Amino acid sequence: MKSAGALLLDLGGSSSLSSKLQRILETAFTITLSPQLSNYAGAAALDEELAQMTRRADAGLIFLISVPPAVAAARHVLAALKRIVPEVPVIVALEDCDSAQAFELLNAGATDFIAAPFQQIDVLPRAWKALKNFLGEDIPGEGDPSRQQFRQLIGQSPIFLQQAQKISLIAACEANVLIVGETGTGKELYARAIHYGSARAGRPFMPVNCGAIPAELVENELFGHLRGAFTSASSLQVGLIEEANGGTLFLDEIDCLPVHAQVKLLRFLQEKEYRPLGSSRMRRADVRVIAASNLNLEEAVDTGKVRQDLFYRLNIISLTLPPLRDRREDIPLLARHFLARYSREFDSAVRDFTDEAMDMLMVYSWPGNVRELEHAVERAIVMCNQPLIQASDIVLSNQAVAGKRESLREAKAKEIERFEKNYIQGVLSACRGNITRAAQISQKNRRAFWQLIQKYRIDVSRFKPAS
Repeated sequence: MKSAGALLLDLGGSSSLSSKLQRILETAFTITLSPQLSNYAGAAALDEELAQMTRRADAGLIFLISVPPAVAAARHVLAALKRIVPEVPVIVALEDCDSAQAFELLNAGATDFIAAPFQQIDVLPRAWKALKNFLGEDIPGEGDPSRQQFRQLIGQSPIFLQQAQKISLIAACEANVLIVGETGTGKELYARAIHYGSARAGRPFMPVNCGAIPAELVENELFGHLRGAFTSASSLQVGLIEEANGGTLFLDEIDCLPVHAQVKLLRFLQEKEYRPLGSSRMRRADVRVIAASNLNLEEAVDTGKVRQDLFYRLNIISLTLPPLRDRREDIPLLARHFLARYSREFDSAVRDFTDEAMDMLMVYSWPGNVRELEHAVERAIVMCNQPLIQASDIVLSNQAVAGKRESLREAKAKEIERFEKNYIQGVLSACRGNITRAAQISQKNRRAFWQLIQKYRIDVSRFKPAS
């Protein structure tokens, strides 16, 4: 029979972290606290040490406690646990973690991860959910909604696949997610794919456009109200958080949320508690929050539009969706996908594009991204009375389109510049603005690395931790 106990594996470095987690877990689990692990390099020795610990504990859930210097060690331990007890869920408990480290650990085999400061209301539900899956209960099937959402994500470009391949990892854990990307890049599609690929797939997915709700009604929409809470409150209204209970709340345009509502949302994220308007009692809800924005939220924090503590609470895992102009090789795939959809919907005989029409789509800048491409194809099908869509059938909002494709040399130079800039920003983010360390990881000397920073006018200070 599978055990409902929990084994705590401490990689050392923070006894307070271990004791805090132990106090939370011992209210609901039989806890086995391991001695500090000693072997990280030798696979055979580590396997033997872990095998003895897991055999003695006979646990259905493992917590791996780590601090930033030991993240590399955590990867070794996760790999060893996958060899020894592959079916047992492992939750990594971290003192501090950025998105890059989170993906690294999830990819290494972690079921979920939690970051300090630990809250009982956050730790226990996620522990129970992982244990229920291990015991064979409440395991989501691969139902149609999940497959349908993944089929909506279309592309083969490396920059697209880099983000899309993270979805299954994100769906498997319970952390909050922040999706950033220009308007029309498909942020809600990604959020739905995460929800329907997760253990919450059978529960509601509630999308909310924060920018479409008047500022004075935001709290009412999110938290609901009781009858008589204010003059026009003639009946009870259930809030979106209660409607999403057990599922996922998708907050699009999170930067449009008024500051007073951000404070109450932050409390809910921290405590999983909220108070409907007019109520004297706190209520609880088990909701995963996915937020999205088309702005640089770090800049929004600097200007005071978004609270810094809310940004940190939402930005546990982040996805940055590429604009369509950076994944032009996906345009034919997307265009033909929309062509097939709307041809069926309109019962049209249109079956493809002429070369000139496809060239027109390929060289356009697409400020409205995939959504604008979809609307352009839909319009073209309506206007077209031939089997092939002509260039004259395509109406674009900005007709200042280049007459021909870029040369290979021009296109290659732009791609190299885009890659270099993204790579440098990524490694600076991982190194928290430490230029020397980032240069070492990049295997470039510091002077050359600094010249690249200057070339792309990258502000290093925004990657440094707040003082």
